[in-house]
Amino acid sequence: MKITVCEIMSSATETVEEQQKLQIYPTSKAGVSPFWRDKYERDAKKYWDIFYKHHGDRFFKDRHYLDKEWNSYFSASGEKVILEVGCGAGNTIFPLIATYPHIFVYACDFSPRAVDLVKAHEEYTETRVCAFASDLTGDDLDKHISPSSVDIVTMIFVLSAVSPEKMPFVLQNIKRVLKPNGCILFRDYAVGDLAQERFSGKDQKISDNFYVRGDGTRAFYFSNEFLETLFGKEGFEVEEIGVCCKQVENRSRELVMNRRWVQATFRLSNGTKLDQSEEQERKEVVDSTDIDISDGLAMEMFGASPSTHEMSEFKLRDSAFKIKLLSKEYQHTCKSTGLMLWESARFMASVLDRNPNIVSGKRVLELGCGCTGICSMVAARSANLVVATDADTKALALLTENITTNLESSLLGKLKTGVLEWGNKEHIEGIKSLASCGGFEVIIGTDVTYVAEAIIPLFETAKELMLQKVGEVEEEKPALILCHVFRRVDEPSLLSAASKFGFKLVDRWAMNSKESPVGNIVDRWFYENDLVAEIPSSALHILYFQME
Repeated sequence: MKITVCEIMSSATETVEEQQKLQIYPTSKAGVSPFWRDKYERDAKKYWDIFYKHHGDRFFKDRHYLDKEWNSYFSASGEKVILEVGCGAGNTIFPLIATYPHIFVYACDFSPRAVDLVKAHEEYTETRVCAFASDLTGDDLDKHISPSSVDIVTMIFVLSAVSPEKMPFVLQNIKRVLKPNGCILFRDYAVGDLAQERFSGKDQKISDNFYVRGDGTRAFYFSNEFLETLFGKEGFEVEEIGVCCKQVENRSRELVMNRRWVQATFRLSNGTKLDQSEEQERKEVVDSTDIDISDGLAMEMFGASPSTHEMSEFKLRDSAFKIKLLSKEYQHTCKSTGLMLWESARFMASVLDRNPNIVSGKRVLELGCGCTGICSMVAARSANLVVATDADTKALALLTENITTNLESSLLGKLKTGVLEWGNKEHIEGIKSLASCGGFEVIIGTDVTYVAEAIIPLFETAKELMLQKVGEVEEEKPALILCHVFRRVDEPSLLSAASKFGFKLVDRWAMNSKESPVGNIVDRWFYENDLVAEIPSSALHILYFQME
């Protein structure tokens, strides 16, 4: 759906309403904790190395706009020595050496994997390029480059990856190898870029205008004033500076993205300034229609890059599922818990696989299924109907993909998905309509009990959706089965909430538990010793409820 001004205003209203609704994950905006802030700084090299491991040279586009933007700098008479800071996979280097045969490029990056990608490029030759690994916040550049020997330094979307307090050290390091009349060509994120706005609703703020992405890499958003002060203190004069504002549209997905970046040229204070005609020409180039999304943020804005996900294989006794979920390196900053595969879901899926009688011939509802839905997919083999639900629409979208990939076509009609926010009457009625006779005989929830505020709506929703039926045999009565590791909500609190909505604990099971079982239902599920051996955590519990 194409975004219009009216739709944006409507979305803002909906956001306020959504904040009032209960979520099963934290909504705090406290920012990144001191522990993680220190970790991101300490492991910055590792996160970028992982980035290049996953993306290789495919994420960034080659920057062919450089000759349009700064041709007069590169084409000036005589041989030129260029230093590309934060060279990445070489997307600046190779367009430059192809366009300007008289230049030599030093290329450095603090990711050794990125440097290896540069050296492996088919156009890499030591007569034109010298690539090396270096952390400019700590390593001395003059160990690799002679002092005062570089004519031009290019800094293209690189300084933003450095913590603000260390940016002066980077400039001091560059200054030692730059010629007295040398200059820095700079392009990077600007304050107000849509990518920065996306961070505002997440706990990813490190400090003012400094954020961590989902993969652990960081981004700073610059203002002109900040840059002028930063470079001025290190002895650089502003030769030109401007903010570029462009709107990028993805017509296939009908999305619009407003991008902002700073483009500037800085020269050492004792250098010669451009005359007015040259300066005006450069400003006109900055305002040209060329747009740079070569840093790959378009991919992030228009939808997660495929490499933000990974395939995980979940094996059962006689079968296996290939599940697509969020990559591990993205999970520590992801607010949604539904894009991961939890150990309780693995365990409960194994139980259902070994004991199909739990759901055989019944209507089954899974609460908080997330993107994997492995319990629902296993249940679909023997149940009459399975409905997998979650409040996270992104998780449900990925779940649909996983269901299509893993289930036989004959089973697809038995497994339905639906949005269900606990306590939401409209959602509850929508899910109830999917079950003929108005209710479900088995309701399953794995690791859905870790937020205290969500417990009351959980049992309230389960009561509304459970089939109101009294069977003669206890095991035939409708049941609510919760499997989890106790985290922030203890068992007495769960039982207290359950009783308010008429749920009675019929049986309890825990690995190596010394407590006597309440009943004799769950214990029979573990008649095969090898199933017990598959339990991923000794802290897992199962609570089996029925209506009183």
